Amino acid sequence: MTQRSDVLRGTLDLMILHTLDLRPMHGYGIAQRLELVTGGAVEVSPGSLFPALYRLEHRGWVRGKWGESDKGRRARYYALTPAGRRQLGVEKDNWDRVALAIHRIVEGSRG
Repeated sequence: MTQRSDVLRGTLDLMILHTLDLRPMHGYGIAQRLELVTGGAVEVSPGSLFPALYRLEHRGWVRGKWGESDKGRRARYYALTPAGRRQLGVEKDNWDRVALAIHRIVEGSRG
């Protein structure tokens, strides 16, 4: 049984931007990719994913375009913009700082 973790506040943007750095995807594809890559530890609900995509689109970091899915359904595909690629670098740097700080707290001196 895989234990699922709550996504730390702010990491969803990083995960979406990183996923879209691979190629444009529709929302369901993004959610599937995140679940696959994390071995099921991260499951993003539509109620979290789509507001995040809209927010990222509003900020100019992704752009959405209507297209057709593999199953012939209408789907909105999202792609990373140049501004989004720059923001991805910022988000990665922020994550590295936070992860290091948490590591220091958890693995630091116990005295």
